[in-house]
Amino acid sequence: MLTLAYDIEVLARFGRALADPIRCRILLALREAPAHPAALADALEISRTRLSNHLACLRDCGLVVAVPVGRRTRYELADERLRHALDDLRSAVLAVEADRTCPDTEDKGCC
Repeated sequence: MLTLAYDIEVLARFGRALADPIRCRILLALREAPAHPAALADALEISRTRLSNHLACLRDCGLVVAVPVGRRTRYELADERLRHALDDLRSAVLAVEADRTCPDTEDKGCC
């Protein structure tokens, strides 16, 4: 059963999804168009197993949905507004100091 997430939970889920570069690449690919896992794995040059794990995370975070198409499954963004959100995030100017890096956390888990 799908439930709606609001405010802080939405931001936290989005942040967790974006915390991994592969998941970012998947979201940007799906931003362009829905895709089947095999095509995504080939386009991103990652194994299907690794892609499957990341797609599961993105599904758990509520950012992508699996759509049955005959005997295959196609993935797409869960909401059209996510496309716009990704565009806005990509165009944001960050105030980054040249001698600073973003701290890595030990928590690499997903939603």
